[in-house]
Amino acid sequence: MKTYKAGVIGTGFIGVAHVEALRRLGNIEVVAITDTQDHKIKAEMMNIPNSFADYKEMMDTLELDMIHICTPNNTHHEIAMYAMKKGINVVCEKPMTKTADEAKEMYEYAKEHNIVNAVNFHNRFNPMVHQIKRMASGGELGEIISVHGGYVQDWLLLETDFNWRINSKESGQTRAVADIGSHWIDTVEYVTQLKVTEIFAEFLTYHKKRKKFLKPVETFSKAQEDAEYEEVPIDTEDIAVVMLRFDNGAIGNAFISQMFSGRKNKISIFIGGSKQSAEWDSERLNEMIIGERDNFNKIFDKDPAILSPETQKIVDYPGGHVEGFPDTFKQCFRQVYSSIADKGKDYDFATFEDGYRQMILEEKIFESANSGKWVKV
Repeated sequence: MKTYKAGVIGTGFIGVAHVEALRRLGNIEVVAITDTQDHKIKAEMMNIPNSFADYKEMMDTLELDMIHICTPNNTHHEIAMYAMKKGINVVCEKPMTKTADEAKEMYEYAKEHNIVNAVNFHNRFNPMVHQIKRMASGGELGEIISVHGGYVQDWLLLETDFNWRINSKESGQTRAVADIGSHWIDTVEYVTQLKVTEIFAEFLTYHKKRKKFLKPVETFSKAQEDAEYEEVPIDTEDIAVVMLRFDNGAIGNAFISQMFSGRKNKISIFIGGSKQSAEWDSERLNEMIIGERDNFNKIFDKDPAILSPETQKIVDYPGGHVEGFPDTFKQCFRQVYSSIADKGKDYDFATFEDGYRQMILEEKIFESANSGKWVKV
């Protein structure tokens, strides 16, 4: 089995998750990290042989098969283009870029130059999500009539909660929609194989100003109550409500919030079909509910013995053994690296084309929220 060399750019919460997932695959060697702060210390802690403060120096110095971009959104385009022009394959965190125009350039360049490319919409690789997709495509749910659900967290509930994502100069014109709403919409379109055609959205920015901790704070961490702050005006949404129309005539809605107390990271989808319904949420991530009109509802547990043959391929543990957030990264990256050697296969991971589509949808959601009108995609 060929061993691939990877470099990870950005070592916050999500960058470390990438490193851990890659190491579990067995044939991926994480040879370097890049970070603007304490890169040597972080590399030593993770036992990574090389570290850099500048991503260009890393790519100019080492021979890499793939880079993983785990930095703020406003840096993705620049880093990806530099890598691809050197012939290096790219995995990019979501959202893909700050703008649809940047995403389009990345997508078109990768396609023209045959660069392996992926966006880490890892929820596609939860076994239950994958199973619902197989049931929907196989006709077991019937015609899809409705889709609803959402993505809620509470890590930005307080006015003292602050992160680079709050600043539109770094994150882009949407925040909750781009950061977590993009996961929900990608998951829904992936599972149903339907496309959103029209959007109506409303935003709420509850905290018009936030208190920014003067010392760095990691994502999802809590600032000290006696710490020094500065007040910062906020120009991105805390909450979004989005109504959707799909290309088959189905309708749907999503509630997106980073201020929903008690929910740490809950994504949920409810798909209503003409024969059955399917429900799944990440707080009970290894089970789903199949609803029927004239029979008992069924709770469907993750067990390879009863999953579809396609879903079995992304399951590594027997029934009763939970597979969660880190496992979705592992399964996603397994397919991405497999595609280097076999680009002709049909894979489940999201590509730059999918990431570009999400950027278009995010801009349409922003347009609707600002105009108060339905917007065609």
